[in-house]
Amino acid sequence: MTAARAYGVSNVISALRERIASLEGVSAKKAGCLAFGVPEIDAVLPGGGLAFGALHEFAGGGAGTVDGAAAALCAAGIAARTKGPVVWCLTRPDLFFPALAEVGLHPDRVIFVESDKEEDVLANMEEGLSFGGLGAVVGELVRLPMVSSRRLQLAAEKTGTMALAVRRWRRQTEANDFGQPTASTTRWRVSVMPSEELPVPGVGRAQWLLELMRVKAGECAEFLVRACDDKGRLDLSSGSSDGSHSSRRSLDFA
Repeated sequence: MTAARAYGVSNVISALRERIASLEGVSAKKAGCLAFGVPEIDAVLPGGGLAFGALHEFAGGGAGTVDGAAAALCAAGIAARTKGPVVWCLTRPDLFFPALAEVGLHPDRVIFVESDKEEDVLANMEEGLSFGGLGAVVGELVRLPMVSSRRLQLAAEKTGTMALAVRRWRRQTEANDFGQPTASTTRWRVSVMPSEELPVPGVGRAQWLLELMRVKAGECAEFLVRACDDKGRLDLSSGSSDGSHSSRRSLDFA
């Protein structure tokens, strides 16, 4: 190879490296975190919130539909606080649109993608994450294999879009899959608690036990919170002020 040709190749390689570094810089800038706005929760999350460009899992505390619905609403409240359209991938068209609107996620922001099989849900999630320009991509899943979760995590990293996997089960035996390892950055469990007490007869704001079951480079914790409001925001319940429902635990990668 002549010196002139070698010099030209070197220039091309240098230009490519600069281009890659530039793209990586843009991706990192897009990433960042979405804070809950609750200091006690944000304090246990690296970066002070839920990372963009990452996969997060949500499931109900039990196998019942009530806790499962709470997990879906929690994910919807998070998606509501992102910017841009939201893609929601599912196999069962049983979402209650007024409930999504009550936690700040209006249907006019959501593109619903219905599939017959969970494999297609995973493929649609990956496609949405790879597209970019979305606020979040939500997928309802029973099982989330490690390989599939890695693909979702990598696709999210490339575009800076947040991926939210809502684990929903029809049978108790399916709930056992939630204990299997995945590539998710955080894993949450949501359980319905008695609603907030009012000074007068009536039903107060719904309350959830929000458990952070897994977090990379952080500690697990649990919080008693008021359910998402019409802006998608959680509040720490007054029942957590004594620390009985707000605590940190040793890191658990289960």
